[in-house]
Amino acid sequence: MILADLTPAAYRAASEQLAAIDPDWSRHIAAIGPCLHQATPGREPYEALVRAIAYQQLHARAAEAILGRLLALFPQQPFPQPEQLLAVTPEAMRACGFSASKLATVRGIAQARLDGLVPTREQALSMTDEALIERLVALRGVGRWTVEMLLIYSLERSDILPVDDFGVREGYRRLKGLDKAPTPAQMRSLGGGWRPYRTVAAWYLWRA
Repeated sequence: MILADLTPAAYRAASEQLAAIDPDWSRHIAAIGPCLHQATPGREPYEALVRAIAYQQLHARAAEAILGRLLALFPQQPFPQPEQLLAVTPEAMRACGFSASKLATVRGIAQARLDGLVPTREQALSMTDEALIERLVALRGVGRWTVEMLLIYSLERSDILPVDDFGVREGYRRLKGLDKAPTPAQMRSLGGGWRPYRTVAAWYLWRA
């Protein structure tokens, strides 16, 4: 089943369901207000993955600077095609700020798009969350969290809970006043009660 409803009506339904869980959720949602999650629909999975890799383990400002230098190599278009990215020398990519590891991952993603392993947006829209995760985590340097960001932001999936995300687990710790954040396994179990609005739940936890 593919759940991809991020309409204002769905946000309201999600907020109401989450607020009804317990007083902690109710207070938090009242303090934050309506869900303002914004996806970036229209991006091809290839582009979304390359962007996500640039952001891995970096402050947003640093990642944006790296992407800005990369895009400056292609002033005539919004984002380079896979074959264009592969044509950039490793030296030029390193000069943009990509580490050796990220460089290998980005080039692997570009090659995988040419080979058909990374689907087009049209193909991805018809694939289930788990099918996409299973396919894409086979790529070097691409983990489940990276694919979940693709699902949340590019494909507008509305029932994704990135349990490996520090912000989600720390957000829950603060929400409930716990001494320790839940483990990913505990988070997955807790999130079962937030279906089918786990993307909205993650959004609220990020704001805790």
